[in-house]
Amino acid sequence: MREGSVRISVPTAEAMHDLGHDLARLSRAGDLIILTGELGAGKTQLAQGIGEGLGVEGAVISPTFVLSRIHRSTCEGPALVHVDAYRLGSEAEIDDLDLEAYMPIAVTVVEWGEGLAEHLNDNRLEVEILRADDVEDDTREVVVTPIGARWEDLLPRWEMLVNEDMGRDARADAEGD
Repeated sequence: MREGSVRISVPTAEAMHDLGHDLARLSRAGDLIILTGELGAGKTQLAQGIGEGLGVEGAVISPTFVLSRIHRSTCEGPALVHVDAYRLGSEAEIDDLDLEAYMPIAVTVVEWGEGLAEHLNDNRLEVEILRADDVEDDTREVVVTPIGARWEDLLPRWEMLVNEDMGRDARADAEGD
């Protein structure tokens, strides 16, 4: 785990959704959030929570075959640009999606974006979702890493929101490693 990262244990799919909702409360237009994790880890569930928290229109579903979807705000807030980079192989292919055109008015969430989307914003949040070794266990470990001053300053506030909602100390979870 990188310095400055926070590790949060998320017990259910509903809690993953709630985590996204809390993250949306701190997000603003121009933000980039990169989600990493194996198939079924909960990336789309987290993106759905972000979309709900932003108050965007339409169902937030995995854009696997269309690569990206734009969800406009219903409440004067930023839109959500939801990207699935699973089938993309280079930064150039990410650039072909023309995400920069929407970033000033949207929160951009890129699933499978590790190694492909970091160049879009020096200030970003990298979120890695790890599944438990036991397939019967729905618990996920979420490692949140702030990159740049924008997120480093906000992460303690978000951590406080998570602690209120989940009733535990996420930093204590991180120190337990």
